[in-house]
Amino acid sequence: MARSQKPLLHRWLDFAERTGNRLPHPVTLFALASAAVLLLSWCLAQAGVSAVHPSTGKTVTVVNLLSPDGVRRVITSLVTNFTGFAPLGTVLVAMLGVAAADGSGLLGVALRAVVLGAPRRLITLVVVFSGILSNAASEAGYVILVPLAGILFLAAGRHPLAGMAAAFAGVSGGYSANLVLGTIDPLLAGITTEAAHIVDPSYSVNPAANYYFMAVSTFLLAAAGTLVTHKVVEPRLGAYSGETPVVEALQPNEKRGLKAAGVALLVTNALLALATLPPGAILRDPKTGGLLHSPFLSGIVAVIFVMFFVPGVAYGIASGRFRKDSDVVKAMEKTMNTMGSYIVLVFFAAQFVAFFSWTNLGLIVAIDGAALLKKIGFTGIPLIIAFVLTSAFLNLFMGSASAKWAILAPVFVPMFMLLGFAPELTQGAYRVGDSVTNIVTPMMSYFALIIAFFQRYKPDAGVGTLIATMLPYTAAFLACWLVLLVAWVMLGIPMGPGAELFVQTR
Repeated sequence: MARSQKPLLHRWLDFAERTGNRLPHPVTLFALASAAVLLLSWCLAQAGVSAVHPSTGKTVTVVNLLSPDGVRRVITSLVTNFTGFAPLGTVLVAMLGVAAADGSGLLGVALRAVVLGAPRRLITLVVVFSGILSNAASEAGYVILVPLAGILFLAAGRHPLAGMAAAFAGVSGGYSANLVLGTIDPLLAGITTEAAHIVDPSYSVNPAANYYFMAVSTFLLAAAGTLVTHKVVEPRLGAYSGETPVVEALQPNEKRGLKAAGVALLVTNALLALATLPPGAILRDPKTGGLLHSPFLSGIVAVIFVMFFVPGVAYGIASGRFRKDSDVVKAMEKTMNTMGSYIVLVFFAAQFVAFFSWTNLGLIVAIDGAALLKKIGFTGIPLIIAFVLTSAFLNLFMGSASAKWAILAPVFVPMFMLLGFAPELTQGAYRVGDSVTNIVTPMMSYFALIIAFFQRYKPDAGVGTLIATMLPYTAAFLACWLVLLVAWVMLGIPMGPGAELFVQTR
């Protein structure tokens, strides 16, 4: 087809593909950002930049990290910045459970069973929906579902890149939507709580703070992703000519393993129900008897670990994958080996977050920013929309949701609290923006892996190819999610259990 005959959208996406291939590695980005914060702290301290805290009335000044005391703090805290970084331990503990389920083969077989069992006319919807649900299982959606979706689409006579794009859109574009809590929920809640303490030291955000909103989002994004695949992505890709692989049916040992995993999951859930539902249960709040601020919610990472580990081991034993205890350990080690790049990234991200916090730059920006927004009257729903768009834009350059929120939360959570918005609403708005651009930024840790999957069917595929393919999903997800968020706020629906939309501050 001649270039001039292509629809405008297709020509624009082709242009994005040709021009989309140069951004620094996330580690390099954090290293440069850390150096920039050090330099900025010196410049602003010399300029005497300060702000008056609205609650305490005290003057907050910029701390110079290039002063003798600052340099000593930077040097002596390098290790503790890394080991004390909240996302590190939380993610690694949750991943140990996921590693057992992944190493046993449970995650791959479960995803295969779901997708293979779907009617052909619903395959796109099932792929996107499964992708959204799989993001609770960390890398399983990327490593298993994305390539599987390509094979399934090809076997159905459809373009394999469309299948992988649909899966990737669900796994990563719908990262914050889910019907179950994942590792990201307690992570962000902890960071939000710390940020809220800048204004109200007693404020606490529970890990399920955005659950109602994100559960509804799951169905909305699944429908939007399906529509984009059918109406935009597949027509642009056209027909595919190549070998059609055979999609293997489930083997008897895999079916046996799935049954064992299902029983194990039911038993685990029953025990969890006994520990949380009855009055006075051991995982309820011992003081109030409620579930909010209870050991169950504060220990949700441990629950996630158990929910993946127990069914994973049960599957491995029943399927014959695990024959002795060392098999379990080796399987977990194999999956955890993939966390090396994450650990390297966390080291540099932790330094940046610590340096930024020490300088007081976040607090000063929050104070001055809130005052400016009040002065110009930029509040309410337009402000929430602007924050979502800001989050989406920043996500193009900073891939880690937790590291980015650790930077943004100390600025925007207190700023928005001073304007009357609850931290839970601010966190929810951040998650919308953070999710929708995951699929079009090379900062996303699995971006290179998805490109490698694309290259199986399109050898010359690069960063631009993937970005151009995924941009329609980003646009659709952003539009749908913004409409849902605005409607949610206008109706005054809580974001989650015990998570109101607005607060009153002095």
